[in-house]
Amino acid sequence: MPQGYPVNEDRAMLRALELAAAAQEWGDTPIGAVVLGADGNVLAEAANEREKRGDPTAHAEVLALRAAARVHGDGWRLTGATLVVSLEPCTMCAGASVLARVSRVVYGADDPKAGAAGSLWDVVRDRRLNHRPEVVGGIRAEESGALLRAFFRAKRGL
Repeated sequence: MPQGYPVNEDRAMLRALELAAAAQEWGDTPIGAVVLGADGNVLAEAANEREKRGDPTAHAEVLALRAAARVHGDGWRLTGATLVVSLEPCTMCAGASVLARVSRVVYGADDPKAGAAGSLWDVVRDRRLNHRPEVVGGIRAEESGALLRAFFRAKRGL
């Protein structure tokens, strides 16, 4: 675990992994997200629900950010919040975190095929944008990666 990584974010990652595992029950890719407020308390959480809702935008991060915005004291601006997600955000989710003005994005496994927090693209740190959250990757990466590998092996019948 990187130095200076807050314990509450580690607990949030454990919860994100629990949510990710639950997403498999309805056939979704196992990804979970938790949004922490500036005080470290959970504002919202969600798992992937694309299959469940038939909605291509129902990624865990987007659902969690929407729910957090409903309870956060500053409307849609999630200033001071941390998005904790089990897999590196895609371009849509990275963009949503920038637009929501989260202060930190913490993720588990890298996504070399679609990651937009440094693996394939780096939307969250693009200097052309007006907001750039701090990014911490690789937290419980092995656990997240193992969950994803098992899901896709099962889906492919391997």
